[in-house]
Amino acid sequence: MITAGDADGKTWADLGIGDNMSRQLVAMGAETPFPIQAATIPDVLAGKDVLGRGKTGSGKTIAFGAPLVERLMENMGGAGRKPGRKPRALILAPTRELAMQIDRTVQPIARSVGLFTTTIVGGVPQYKQVSTLQRGVDIVIATPGRVEDLIEQGRLDLSEVFVTVLDEADHMCDLGFLEPVQRILEETKAGGQKLLFSATLDKGVATLVKQFLKDPSVHEVAGEDQASSTIDHRVLLIEQRDKGAIIEQLAGGEGKTLIFARTRAFAEQLADQLEDAGIPATSLHGDLNQSRRTRNLQLLTSGRVNVLVATDVAARGIHVDDISLVIQADAPDEYKTYLHRSGRTGRAGKVGTVVTLISKSRRRRMDELLGRAEIKASVEIAGPGDRVIEELAAL
Repeated sequence: MITAGDADGKTWADLGIGDNMSRQLVAMGAETPFPIQAATIPDVLAGKDVLGRGKTGSGKTIAFGAPLVERLMENMGGAGRKPGRKPRALILAPTRELAMQIDRTVQPIARSVGLFTTTIVGGVPQYKQVSTLQRGVDIVIATPGRVEDLIEQGRLDLSEVFVTVLDEADHMCDLGFLEPVQRILEETKAGGQKLLFSATLDKGVATLVKQFLKDPSVHEVAGEDQASSTIDHRVLLIEQRDKGAIIEQLAGGEGKTLIFARTRAFAEQLADQLEDAGIPATSLHGDLNQSRRTRNLQLLTSGRVNVLVATDVAARGIHVDDISLVIQADAPDEYKTYLHRSGRTGRAGKVGTVVTLISKSRRRRMDELLGRAEIKASVEIAGPGDRVIEELAAL
């Protein structure tokens, strides 16, 4: 189990990261390594397969991105940078939002040593992606569907890929991507290095580990249930009729708030209600096209709105580091959903709060769910205007 002490006093150079990249990481605000980075980077540089378990927001992207670029530099680096060269590293993500998020972190690291990345995702025209591949790239960051399309068209050749990363592998399996991922991995160079990151090791993920990882180094980051966690979990027992008023009060604070709704209709209704109450808000759900989703997410990251109301499918791609409050307007049905929702706050060592609103009749189900997630939460009865609501809204 990796804890904060594992990174004490270590620098990027200590871990084997070169000067240019170290400077770039510091410029990006990563002055010293996080625990998962300190634990994982030496193993990746040594060419070992890695299985990383732990919540998102623990600095995972740099944990695989920095050593992956370093390995490309060791193996010919930018020397073989001829036009039309085949990619030598592949990072697979379940959603296009996550793929683009990863690219925003990995691209500057790669550029600092003269290497190039590209994203290959669905929901956008493929011609730009194809022309970038024809010019030649070093690292492809992609979703499985579009990768398979381009392989079938003969436009993407993965035979030179010797490092492959699977990020949020559990979510890829949840979305039905197990078989496409298996087929894609078969296309990469035989004996290549595999790095797999997943919050859970469910059936599909276990299949991938068994099939593709050879004697992996296993790194488990302290999860939400650890005392060192920076997330405060609260459950409020409320009357259904008060839900709208309570959400309005909770979301009226200074910090960034993410609200989870079960349906697209409820997400839009809540966002409209908050706007009417003078609280700048927007929504994110599967019925929005890619450009609207990107734009709405941008409204939150830029601070033009403080509140984003999202459905679960859309929220898997949200990686915003300064969300201080997560409100579950609809309680999740399973503990994995709770973990993924709560992982949107308390990221990168910051403090965060998760508030779940339920009726008294759901109390037992909620207790069982928290037990499975190994999370301790305080539970109290609350109504509009109560002191606890005011305290939480001030976060």
